[in-house]
Amino acid sequence: MISAIADTHTVIWYLYDDVRISEKAKRLIEATREQGNQIGISSITLVEIVYLIEKGRINREALTKLYSELKDHQSVLREIPLTNRIVIDLIKIDRNSIPDMPDRIIAATGLHLDVPLISRDEKIKISQVETIW
Repeated sequence: MISAIADTHTVIWYLYDDVRISEKAKRLIEATREQGNQIGISSITLVEIVYLIEKGRINREALTKLYSELKDHQSVLREIPLTNRIVIDLIKIDRNSIPDMPDRIIAATGLHLDVPLISRDEKIKISQVETIW
């Protein structure tokens, strides 16, 4: 069962046990793991990670580490492919509230699955999308 959707920064910070991830977010991810459930990540997160690597903002190892995590059937992280149903829900995400397309896709993924997002993004937090941080 998918308990929440993590945005790109959350995924990276979780993989590296980075101090920037909030305690509340970390507790939710760990509780989800203990319950045998999963945290979803949108396929767009993989695309964003490639983009961040190309811009020199993160190390290439981040993608390798995430792929390894996603291959592990015991992982708390699970990729959620972008489907036409998620695209239909994307229409419900106000572009003025969340102008960044990858963020809108991540939000639409959570909306589609009826689960909250794990994100510190202020625009997402003040939108109609349920957010945990």
